[in-house]
Amino acid sequence: MRWGHHLPRASWGSGFGRALQQPDEHFPFLIHWSWPLQGERPLGLPRAFIRHHGSSADSTPPSSRHGRLFPSASATEAIQQHRRNLAEWFCRLPREERQFGPTFALDTVHVDPVIRESNPDELLRPSSELALEHQPPQAGLPQLALSQLFDPDACGRRVQTVVLYGTVGTGKSTLVRKMVLDWCHGRLPTFKLLIPFSCEDLSSLGPAPASLCQLVAQRYMPLKEVLPLMADTGSRLLFVLHGLEHLNLDFRLAGTGLCSDPEEPEAPAAIIVNLLRKYMLPEASILVTTRPSAIGRIPSKYVGRYGEICGFSDTNLQKLYFQLRLNQPDCGDAAGGAGVSATPAQRDNLVQMLSRNLEGHHQIAAACFLPSYCWLVCATLHFLHAPTPAGQTLTSIYTSFLRLNFSGETLDSTDPSNLSLMAYAARTMGKLAYQGVSSRKTYFSEEDVRGCLEAGIKTEEEFQLLHIFRRDALRFFLAPCVEPGRAGTFVFTVPAMQEYLAALYIVLGLHKTTLQRVGKEVAELVGRVGEDVSLVLGIMAKLLPLQALPLLFNLLKVVPRVFGRMVGKSRKAVAQAMVLEMFREEDYYNDDVLDQMGASILGVEGPRRHPDEPPEDEVFELFPMFMGGLLSAHNRAVLAQLGCPIKNLDALENAQAIKKKLGKLGRKVLPPSELLDHLFFHYEFQNQRFSAEVLSSLRQLNLAGVRMTPVKCTVVAAVLGSGRHALDEVNLASCQLDPAGLRTLMPVFLRTRKLGLQLNSLGPEACKDLRNLLLHDQCQITTLRLSNNPLTAAGVALLMEGLAGNTSVTHLSLLHTGLGDEGLELLAAQLDRNRQLQELNVAYNGAGDTAALALARAAREHPSLELLHLYFNELSSEGRQVLRDLAGAAEGRARVVASLTEGTAVSEYWSVILNEVQRNLNSWDRARVQRHLELLLRDLEDSRCATLNPWRKAQLLRVEGEVRALLERLGGSGS
Repeated sequence: MRWGHHLPRASWGSGFGRALQQPDEHFPFLIHWSWPLQGERPLGLPRAFIRHHGSSADSTPPSSRHGRLFPSASATEAIQQHRRNLAEWFCRLPREERQFGPTFALDTVHVDPVIRESNPDELLRPSSELALEHQPPQAGLPQLALSQLFDPDACGRRVQTVVLYGTVGTGKSTLVRKMVLDWCHGRLPTFKLLIPFSCEDLSSLGPAPASLCQLVAQRYMPLKEVLPLMADTGSRLLFVLHGLEHLNLDFRLAGTGLCSDPEEPEAPAAIIVNLLRKYMLPEASILVTTRPSAIGRIPSKYVGRYGEICGFSDTNLQKLYFQLRLNQPDCGDAAGGAGVSATPAQRDNLVQMLSRNLEGHHQIAAACFLPSYCWLVCATLHFLHAPTPAGQTLTSIYTSFLRLNFSGETLDSTDPSNLSLMAYAARTMGKLAYQGVSSRKTYFSEEDVRGCLEAGIKTEEEFQLLHIFRRDALRFFLAPCVEPGRAGTFVFTVPAMQEYLAALYIVLGLHKTTLQRVGKEVAELVGRVGEDVSLVLGIMAKLLPLQALPLLFNLLKVVPRVFGRMVGKSRKAVAQAMVLEMFREEDYYNDDVLDQMGASILGVEGPRRHPDEPPEDEVFELFPMFMGGLLSAHNRAVLAQLGCPIKNLDALENAQAIKKKLGKLGRKVLPPSELLDHLFFHYEFQNQRFSAEVLSSLRQLNLAGVRMTPVKCTVVAAVLGSGRHALDEVNLASCQLDPAGLRTLMPVFLRTRKLGLQLNSLGPEACKDLRNLLLHDQCQITTLRLSNNPLTAAGVALLMEGLAGNTSVTHLSLLHTGLGDEGLELLAAQLDRNRQLQELNVAYNGAGDTAALALARAAREHPSLELLHLYFNELSSEGRQVLRDLAGAAEGRARVVASLTEGTAVSEYWSVILNEVQRNLNSWDRARVQRHLELLLRDLEDSRCATLNPWRKAQLLRVEGEVRALLERLGGSGS
């Protein structure tokens, strides 16, 4: 499986300076200008500011020349109030950022992207190529810091207007936001007054006239006092115009007249044009950010410097970004009260593994060229390795990622269709992605890309939209392949994005069969003909007394609608595509999807089903997960904001079709990793009623060998925890469970009859949670297997507290749990507190004769205990003989199994003992097991010599052969 993620672009809300919205409404990346402030932010320097390579920070203290520029004390206070308001507004974080920790702030984690000066001749030259590769500026053009943007140019001329441009995802909004915050905290002393404008906000005002002073006062009320002095600030005044692509500017005098009065009402676009012409406030400095397609809207003669935002073209910037963001402390309540977060050592290890993969995997480094994908990588790793916020899914991360980058974005603001940029990407890139998934490939030739982009384009307007998409967003989705031998091919910037877009393409109904496409055209044709014929028939019905004409007239109206419904859509397509990919036989026995994603990001390759399988045999297991996730209510709401709505009726019909398919194919017994993927699909779908109906037949949950990380525990608990039917068995052996995982899975355990937790390194701390589980009034566990966990005597003391109040457990396995003499003596003293236990296994615990004999005597007196396992303990020959004599005594019910023999006969439990050895041969101490087997072999030989019964001798010889075979596997002589 592959991975994918990045640092989202802030789309500045159009309601800047207006009434505050609710936090559940639109919130862009890193900056949500309409979010209610959660707390007061101190003035002056932030809590912890770190100056990094390329930072816009300036260590020079703020100048004290306010008095000369603004002689009025009230004007000075107005500027300070303006700083405070901007700082409050710009420091707010969207919900997607709060997941990274309570101390997350732009001042402590920001890394400036690379900015290089560009040549306008190269910028404005038309390009007919795919424009996928990042074209570096001409040699000799310098790299710029924010503090150098307004420095004199190479000829010594003063620079007043700077245009920064970059494709989607390069960090334009984040860069501007950081610059504004720097100014608010006095770290940008070059400018005494900074006024930011969102061009999206200005475009929403339309042609309604308003003066520059009115626009400023309307959005920044404290500046009313300063407005008459704006003209006197000269170059110390900076206007920031963010998102110029939202404005349609006309620099012709016939289209936009000259205006130099800041108090003269004009259309907002006209005011911006005159500011850029330097006809209004000619001394003011202006910083413009825009997408590449809108650069030509400003004549180059009005621009002093062009700067291309090149993202993290230096991998050192990528590593610094990951280090700062991933080392943020986790939110304590992020996992719904789980109360467990990653330790600093775990976070450091994560950063180191990611850094090593960046150095060795050039395709990942190429993807992280876009800061937005760095955010996506961090969000994915946080999802995989940190406590998961309630309701967060992998699909919601990708959907939020696209909203942070594309929300509110139209492909071309001058186009009357007002087409959503994301909708255009879903139609074109989604088609390419789905073709790749269906043909099992991730590499695309230039012909493949052109075929999807140019399919169906017939008009000049459509070609213009395609040109804009190529310049602004194509690099966001596709990147040149840098792998050896793949020159000239393209890949999706992150592989998981291919599967997400393919799923979106299917769910939106953009994939249509030939019958559906032809049927739609036929339905439209029948409808047009029917309208003409019905008009004639309607006139004839009025002139002639023909009773049948009205009926025929109504039928002609119905036929086009019925025909269109029959061939226009197929709800089975979504279910068919999803189920076929989810249950693809050749993908079985891969690592589960979550491990595949983590391994892809961190550079650890998971095992393939066939080691010699070619790498072209791609696995697309995320594709069905995304299809289910996109149908959830939350993601459909976000997609509607992106201009990709999915109707409720369509979602319902798709869900019903998926349920029908899963009902037929989901009853098969799946390998553990595939079963987890099946549960993960239900988690992404976020529909408990749907999952309860589909999984009602699931009785055995076998996840043995699956590494149960916090997110996997959350997935299993969310999907199965709310069900009502009991689970016959849950097998979580060798799953690397920890106490936090046990707490998360508690709702599932309460409905389980047989619970296997072997080989999980659970210690005494975990026994606290097991005690609470056993004492719960809804506990149904009858068999509890805890073998091969370091419980120790301290853990058994807690378990006995739970067993004392439990009425369901009848079989308990404490095999190889490090109890020692102390643990067995504790069990002997408290065994009578439980009255239901029927079988107890304390084999291989290093106990001696005294403790073993005490427990055996307590077991013989127990009212319900039938079987006690004591083999492989440190028992002497005399001790084993005493236990055999005790087992042969008349009183008591419990059978004691301490050896392979019972007197001169073979124990009926000899196969149980040897099966335990075979199951645990790889995890137990081989030398110790070999010593115990040799002692048991000696018992067998002694018993064989002591009996004259030929049948018993044959049985003893057979078991001796089994023991010798095991000894040979262990490296012993077997003789």
